[in-house]
Amino acid sequence: MRLSSSSNEEVTRYSPQTSDNDKRVVVAPATTQTKIKLSIQNVNAWFGKKHAVKGVSLEVKENSVTAFIGPSGCGKTTLLRCINRMHEMTPNAKAEGRVILDGVDVYDKSSDPAMVKRRIGMVFQKPNPFPTMSIHDNVAAGLKLNGIRDKKLINEVVEQSLKGAALWDEVRNDLHMPGMGLSGGQQQRLCLARALAMQPEILLMDEPTSALDPIASSKIEDLVQQLKEHLTIIIVTHNMQQAARVSEQTAFMYLGELIEYNPTRDIFKNPQKELTEKYISGRFG
Repeated sequence: MRLSSSSNEEVTRYSPQTSDNDKRVVVAPATTQTKIKLSIQNVNAWFGKKHAVKGVSLEVKENSVTAFIGPSGCGKTTLLRCINRMHEMTPNAKAEGRVILDGVDVYDKSSDPAMVKRRIGMVFQKPNPFPTMSIHDNVAAGLKLNGIRDKKLINEVVEQSLKGAALWDEVRNDLHMPGMGLSGGQQQRLCLARALAMQPEILLMDEPTSALDPIASSKIEDLVQQLKEHLTIIIVTHNMQQAARVSEQTAFMYLGELIEYNPTRDIFKNPQKELTEKYISGRFG
């Protein structure tokens, strides 16, 4: 589902920034030829003097689900936030390296951070509907912020986004009701619909089910499997069973470093690194 041409919008392309100091990119082995959608190259991130992400490089295939796993504080969420330039919005935080989306660097000086966030959407750990807005207006907020005023188009995108988040049938007669009036699981799907309304190419999900009950969590996992037909998804999770269920590739991080990045079945059945095996088997973390 894409915005119609009546929105009169144009996607700006940017020239990649080159560096002679980039580390070798870690590529998860693939059984079929698939386009690389995102290339993370020697990304470092700091909170003040704390070095939270240390020279991480990996590549993400298009229309796939990649999971970031590891113990608390290992840099998973920080790396996720570096991908769409949200990390730099935190006071005293900075990031270095390259994040290449379809061949262009989102950190290039000519890059528009707002366009980056539009192409790379995000769903957070805790559902965060806008408290004073209706269900409809929660989904439409980003469209209106980007200058879209065509009410028919907005209504069409709201409906399609709610359908994409498997929420339409539950709220179609209550779109005027406050988004905060929904259950926790419905609120998370509403936030997912809000992200989908911006037509992202990549969807980042930061522990999207950690605050949900098992039934609501299962619905989100089912949605992940459906959405990867049209999106590239990266999910941070502490739940290793969830990573095993939803992802094709898994990256294991520890103390800010990428320890291992391989197909999920290999990470869980035949890890190459001793530290990965210890974490998977529950000996730490």
